[in-house]
Amino acid sequence: MGNSSTADHGPDHPDHPDRTTATGKRRSRIGRTASVSRREFIAAVGGVGAVSIVGTSGGGDAADTETLRIRVSPGPIPPTVWIRYGISGLRRDWPVPFRECFAAIEDAMAQLQTYAVSNSDRIDADFDIRVERGPSVRFPPLATPRPSELVLPSLSTVLDVFRDRLRDRGELGGPACHVLFCWSPLNYRVGYGGTMSPNDLVGATGSDGAAADGAQTVANVGATEVWDSRAISRNIAIHEVFHTLLPPELVEAVGGTDCDHDLGAAARVQTGGDDQALRVTPMATAYAGPDELGGGTRFHGTGCYDHDEFTRHDGYEGVDRFEYTTRMSEATLAVATRYLERIRERRRA
Repeated sequence: MGNSSTADHGPDHPDHPDRTTATGKRRSRIGRTASVSRREFIAAVGGVGAVSIVGTSGGGDAADTETLRIRVSPGPIPPTVWIRYGISGLRRDWPVPFRECFAAIEDAMAQLQTYAVSNSDRIDADFDIRVERGPSVRFPPLATPRPSELVLPSLSTVLDVFRDRLRDRGELGGPACHVLFCWSPLNYRVGYGGTMSPNDLVGATGSDGAAADGAQTVANVGATEVWDSRAISRNIAIHEVFHTLLPPELVEAVGGTDCDHDLGAAARVQTGGDDQALRVTPMATAYAGPDELGGGTRFHGTGCYDHDEFTRHDGYEGVDRFEYTTRMSEATLAVATRYLERIRERRRA
């Protein structure tokens, strides 16, 4: 997999792709959304805005039929983040959590590329998945449709403004997934992130058959860092990118349901003595535990899921803790590979 020359890996970027860490009318494809109880809690303590004082312009390079680009852009970073994690990365809005989540996406795309080349007759070694850094994204206050969204912008608004900024910089076009890392731990309207049609899939087309403006997705790293752990931050970042590579019809063909969360896995593992952990893959993250406060992740996702339909789910009763691995399930890689084949054929036609 090719990577941008500006890539700056986190301090514990893995040498092995299987890293596991323990932790306590528009269609929305959401990796993590807020429950009512969380909404009530957030409303009580207030929110944070999505306004940045830093912005950088830059253009995207053209992609050919042999390249899929995953471009990650950092959003607004409040001063408290730099106090907490140090000033490394300050100039380009890349604090340590963003760098580690970027490295996790690189790792997941390497898994996908290796799987695709090994298992597809239509994907050869010339095909490249390039994960690269994009410049910081500014969110001008006047870009929000209503004054109330200055404090708590909705997921739809964040994605729309993100797309506008990409269009202004000439970065839309070609098979690409544009990822926004945001830091809004108190914004229940964004939740842990997500994407929305018609820009929810790489290479998607609108209702008129014309090509949409690529795929854009949001990973709210601030929420996972504040409410959960770095392990969950990494998995949710991967989770949101893979949403753009898993169309429902291919998900159903491989997994039996059209819910891409069901492609994930949650396997019991021995952690010493009689203790057991439930090891959760990225697409199952936020959905593998009970639908209650603190069910694996602090807040359970409100998207589709059925534990009986997961690639594997060993049950969470009696487990001592949840663990999160960046290793993708084979079903997830299989569906994404089939979609890469489709994208490649469309580009060659």
